[in-house]
Amino acid sequence: MKSFLIAAVAVSAALLTAPAFAQDFEIGNLRVEQPWARATPGRVPNGAVYMTLTNQGATADRLIGASSPAAKHAGLHSHSMEGGVMKMRPVKAMEVTPGSPTVLAPGGLHIMLMGLTAPLKEGARFSVTLTFERAGSLEIEVTVEKLGAMQPSHRKHGS
Repeated sequence: MKSFLIAAVAVSAALLTAPAFAQDFEIGNLRVEQPWARATPGRVPNGAVYMTLTNQGATADRLIGASSPAAKHAGLHSHSMEGGVMKMRPVKAMEVTPGSPTVLAPGGLHIMLMGLTAPLKEGARFSVTLTFERAGSLEIEVTVEKLGAMQPSHRKHGS
């Protein structure tokens, strides 16, 4: 009986901690890995979401939109250098081609959250719905990392 209780407690603990590490999502042949955002200071009205999109199929797809209850509007954006100045520009879509991961990262492609409904606090989570041209819509959970983070801090084993 004692060993049964120990096993039950161990399984329960594993199930309770699993969501903290379950950071990959799939729809069709598309995989969304490690979605994250930086914490925002004070009353900053905007934030950004980053991740890696992988197409495990044979047909290209495109990320064509995003939405989140964490912001009034979410848009697809890119950074580029123009005349020695980094500029952010909206993009209509992000290509997700087979065999070549699409990386959304600081200083590059990202999902811009405009009109945050509340500051993004380190350790919090919020949902974002991604809309793909072929695969359809997928709701993901985004983990908020520390202010100034350049990558997600909690990697899965083997990553």
